[in-house]
Amino acid sequence: MDLEFIKIPEIVNSKGNIGVIENDTIPFDIKRVYYLFDVPSSSKRGGHAHKNLKQLLIALSGSFDVVLNDGKNIETVTLNKPNLGLLINNNTWRELENFSSGSVCLVLASEVFSEEDYIRDFDEFLATVR
Repeated sequence: MDLEFIKIPEIVNSKGNIGVIENDTIPFDIKRVYYLFDVPSSSKRGGHAHKNLKQLLIALSGSFDVVLNDGKNIETVTLNKPNLGLLINNNTWRELENFSSGSVCLVLASEVFSEEDYIRDFDEFLATVR
């Protein structure tokens, strides 16, 4: 599985750093932005794939693990830096787990919400990617 990380450009300042995301930072136009917060450490989020949508996940605060499955390989990535994003392409099953206290996951998506784009059944996902 080819994992793709995107370095978020920074403006470094002694008063605090700024991460800057513009349309040339990521390989898609941003159509939706949301974030996960106050997730109990024992909870899992995700548990689905998307037919078309791509996402960039960034740990704005704290840390969490992203378990990715492309139907052949499984990779676990720990996100814990606000200046590094994980690009998740379509047809990739994802689960988020092991949230640290106070963690915030920012998600930038290539499409607006559409239930029809979700694959929520793992067997259906495997049939789609094979």
